[in-house]
Amino acid sequence: MPELPEVETIRRSLSLHVFNQCINEIEVRWPGAVEDYEGRTFAETVKGLRIQSIERRGKYLLFTLDEGWSFIAHMRMTGRLVYHTQNHEPEKHTHVVLKLDQGEIHFTDTRKFGRLQLVRTEERLNQSSLARLGPEPLEEDFTPDELGKRIAARKLAIKAALLDQSLVAGIGNIYADESLFRAGIAPERCANTLTNEEVESLYRAIREVLQEGIDAKGTSFRDYQDANGNKGNFQKELKVYGRGGEACRCCGQPLERIRLGGRSTVFCSSCQK
Repeated sequence: MPELPEVETIRRSLSLHVFNQCINEIEVRWPGAVEDYEGRTFAETVKGLRIQSIERRGKYLLFTLDEGWSFIAHMRMTGRLVYHTQNHEPEKHTHVVLKLDQGEIHFTDTRKFGRLQLVRTEERLNQSSLARLGPEPLEEDFTPDELGKRIAARKLAIKAALLDQSLVAGIGNIYADESLFRAGIAPERCANTLTNEEVESLYRAIREVLQEGIDAKGTSFRDYQDANGNKGNFQKELKVYGRGGEACRCCGQPLERIRLGGRSTVFCSSCQK
């Protein structure tokens, strides 16, 4: 699933191509991929509108159009937004094509979990999926104190807490594993048992790992690509995620893999306490 670094990379790469471009035609190849707005169909509403900006909130992309309209894109498991410079034959799992003044945006999703949602711009942050999101971990208002307050109320494993988007927005399985390893914190630890020093360490690790993920343009294993169709490079830097059974790159002990909160979790029992 694309996490904060992947979604931010898509936002940046797509914004370079589509700023101020008009959506001239929409081809909805699978209606389930779009959510309309109170009787206003997605295709009829966005046709003829210009893309003013693309913003990110957590794992969501917010396309601001003119005339007070927006649409929200959530890639979920396997969704992709790819820009093509000219008319391009849609792939098998391309569900929506937005034809612009120059080029096209293709929304493709093998698993069919991703969605495009038509909303009024002034209402979009009040959508249930966005309203419940926690702070952005790379913004200035996300501080060690803020993280500590949120963790203190959680009587569950710290890994599960980090995956809760109401705690911190944008962190998923990859960056949770990597942040906990860098902070030296075992994923099974109860969140509210972390000391102030451990919260500070986790805070730094989260910000460092996410920023490094953005700098590497995301992590690619299977589906993820940026808007230009390029894969990310952060998979080359992963210390624990996807490496269960392999040697820890710090101490050499075999990394353990467990199921925690329904998710595969990899950690070093020697380096993480």
